[in-house]
Amino acid sequence: MRRSVAHCPIAVAAALLLALLLLPASRHALESSMWRHMLVQFPLLLLAGAGLVGALPARVCAGVSRWNAHGISGLVAVALVLALLMVPRVLDLALVSLPIEAVKCSALVLAGTALRLSWQPAGWLVQGFFLGNVLPMTAVVGQLYIDSPVRVCNAYLLDDQTRLGQWLVGVAIAVALGWLALVAAALVRKERITESSASRSD
Repeated sequence: MRRSVAHCPIAVAAALLLALLLLPASRHALESSMWRHMLVQFPLLLLAGAGLVGALPARVCAGVSRWNAHGISGLVAVALVLALLMVPRVLDLALVSLPIEAVKCSALVLAGTALRLSWQPAGWLVQGFFLGNVLPMTAVVGQLYIDSPVRVCNAYLLDDQTRLGQWLVGVAIAVALGWLALVAAALVRKERITESSASRSD
């Protein structure tokens, strides 16, 4: 079955968000600060990519699922993209090189798409493995930004770098706690359903 952006409200919103993010004025506003660059622009580009999944033809999604068993390939790709884009030199290059900026934005959009297509098939176990690698990496990078006595990005000031580090550590902790809460809630629901089924059979 064919789908198009025009027939999927979420995909339309995602396309509009992406167009807005790619405007020079928007890019300049978000990239003028190190923490906005990584903690606002990055997630919004990921979100746009995730939203565009609704416009993909069903045959494309079916083709992706064949090589993305249990969401493993997609989540590995997402982890690699995020790891690469946390390198300070990449942030610097994205500010001065339009080709690098285009690659960065494209990689984040594709990573958002991969994340959306992979998250549910992954299940709790693979999700936990993915987060167990990405979140500690994020927290470590954040702590390095906090502890570094010198600027790691030439384009940003030291206090901006420290602020980003604090946010990265906080976000890593918040995401970990949020995911654990979801897992706990799902296990409780499952237990209640099992108990309810058992009581009916009695």
